[in-house]
Amino acid sequence: MSKSDIYAHFLPDEKSFVDRAWEWVERAAEQHELRRTDFLDPRQAHILYALANRHPDAAIRLEGGYEGAERVRALIAPDYRPLEDEDAGIAVLEIASDDRRQAELDHGDYLGALLGLGIKREKIGDIHVREDGCHVLIATEIGDFLRSHLKQVHRLETSTSVLPLDRLLAVPVKLEESAISVASMRLDGIASDVLRVSRAKIMDPIRAGRCRVNFKTVEDPSAQLREGDIVSFKGFGRFRVLEAEGISKSGRIRLRIGKYV
Repeated sequence: MSKSDIYAHFLPDEKSFVDRAWEWVERAAEQHELRRTDFLDPRQAHILYALANRHPDAAIRLEGGYEGAERVRALIAPDYRPLEDEDAGIAVLEIASDDRRQAELDHGDYLGALLGLGIKREKIGDIHVREDGCHVLIATEIGDFLRSHLKQVHRLETSTSVLPLDRLLAVPVKLEESAISVASMRLDGIASDVLRVSRAKIMDPIRAGRCRVNFKTVEDPSAQLREGDIVSFKGFGRFRVLEAEGISKSGRIRLRIGKYV
């Protein structure tokens, strides 16, 4: 398959990842290698899965540690090699504290503490925050380091331990649904309505690179959204475009939105 045929199915700014992913697939299929990737976001996982399925001699398995995981590791191998029993290299990092203020910590606090230790985001999977603690899916290879070095989160003293996957306490994703009516599917217009921020004010974070659509940075306020798109704004939160429910008599588009809470 030519590179031009491959690129035609993806966005231009995804070329770099497409090249890396296709190399992983080719090495697995043609050099009989087993490759285990770092954690991928949903868009990266989609690209890699699509490429692996385009190669007749490659097999792939995606694993995030539990059913419905957002971030996953991929196992890629020649198609004759069973992947069901291969270790995906995922463990649970439990972060606990005797300080009752831990109930006030959020996803960003825990992620910031991990990244502050020099850990790459690609080594961290989904983060499950509870009032009495937090479980983080991590690559097993960083478990000992985190157990030794993660001592506080947002100025709160913490203790950490590494647990097997069957000890994971997953927190279901909660979406607060609402209905809005917009003139078009432009990013700035929809985000303004959902986040209850003026359209002029929403322009700045978009142009500053603080907006991501399906985990890719988008700096064009006029970018068109579609059903299923996940939009996140640093400092504002994130939402999903659940469904376009039709056109009103006045010509506006009725959308059902799910805001992550």
